[in-house]
Amino acid sequence: MDLISELPESLLLSILSLLPAQDVASTMLLSKRWRFLWTSVPRLEYDDSYQSIEYGRFSRFVDRFLFLHEAPVIETLHFKLGKTCGGEDIRVWIRAADKFCVRELIFEIDSSSNDSPPILLPSSLYTGCRMLVTLKLNKVILEDTSSSIAFPSLKTLSLVSVEYPGDEFVSSLLSSCPVLEDLHVEQRPYDNVTIFTVRVPSLKSLVLSIIMGKGFSVIDGFVIDTPSLEWLDIVDYRNAFCIIENDMPKIMTARFDVNYKHPGEILRYITSVKRLYLCLLLTSENVYPSGSIFYCLVHLKICTCMTKWLNLLMCMLRDSPKLKSLKLEQCHILQAWRPCWKEPNSVPECLLSSLEALEWVGYEGTEEEKEVVAFILRSANCLEKVSICSNSTDPCKKLELVKELLFLSRCSSTCNFIFD
Repeated sequence: MDLISELPESLLLSILSLLPAQDVASTMLLSKRWRFLWTSVPRLEYDDSYQSIEYGRFSRFVDRFLFLHEAPVIETLHFKLGKTCGGEDIRVWIRAADKFCVRELIFEIDSSSNDSPPILLPSSLYTGCRMLVTLKLNKVILEDTSSSIAFPSLKTLSLVSVEYPGDEFVSSLLSSCPVLEDLHVEQRPYDNVTIFTVRVPSLKSLVLSIIMGKGFSVIDGFVIDTPSLEWLDIVDYRNAFCIIENDMPKIMTARFDVNYKHPGEILRYITSVKRLYLCLLLTSENVYPSGSIFYCLVHLKICTCMTKWLNLLMCMLRDSPKLKSLKLEQCHILQAWRPCWKEPNSVPECLLSSLEALEWVGYEGTEEEKEVVAFILRSANCLEKVSICSNSTDPCKKLELVKELLFLSRCSSTCNFIFD
């Protein structure tokens, strides 16, 4: 008995939505029950590399599939395309996206080979998909346009390895998204953008990262004005810059893994953050402007790969009076030089009244690290859990580290210690 065919139609359509469109179409041969079911699938994924199909056949299949499709609304229209894709096909499929009031449109170009050139998306994309809620573009070229751009319903935008007409186009694109909430940008070299400006009042989540390579200059960077932002994530090793124009009073989580000369100019605008990850290249003792207090910070993670991470740590402990959780982790290759430890004259308020958990990943047992652990254990009145993990594979060294930590742990008899 065909048990699957007895399932409700809504469930069958959900199952078919998980399959490539070529497999979806073949289900019409299963039985009379399945003959027209494929024409109502709400999520369609077309992959021109599927079973090494010849591109001409793939293009005709997509056109016929969309022509016969009967769903009033397509929730997701996903194209996985190779370098042989034609521009006219793209125009036809964008018109189909408008016809079916597509909510999520994805153009994903094969990036497995550097020889695969980006594909030009026509300007009709900017005016013909007014019902889009999500737009994801990967390794495409955006065509310049003289007409106005309009994405009145767009809430999620992903731009990965995209080539733009220029700086002004980026500003125009983002300003045409009045309800945009989530923006993910991975900038690549030679994308025709010098300063990537993000001015979106409605934005709640922003992820900016750089695909490294030749083609960036010292004048490249980001400008951010997002007063409603709740999540900010920046990864940038270009030795460039990032300018934040106004405070972010609603920020909840922030992550900075950057190689900026003045990273403190970012931190001064996010003092209301609750969760913070920092890996910063510090060139001076001034981590951020004096007087900056992180009143809401509860969870802090600091990367220990940079020389002045100890200075950063002590500044953050001093200016985070409500900190509850501290994690130290060597996330990148450790620099050859060692940090300088200087015990502060006074104990930070968070150690006296709020810090409950300490986790250290990549602990090597240097003199500086032992002094930091000893200081925290002596000073933290509320500490409940300490977890320390070493990267060492030498069992003798690990045993020695455990003995040293056990000795230090006597400073705080109420802690639950975990050594790995």
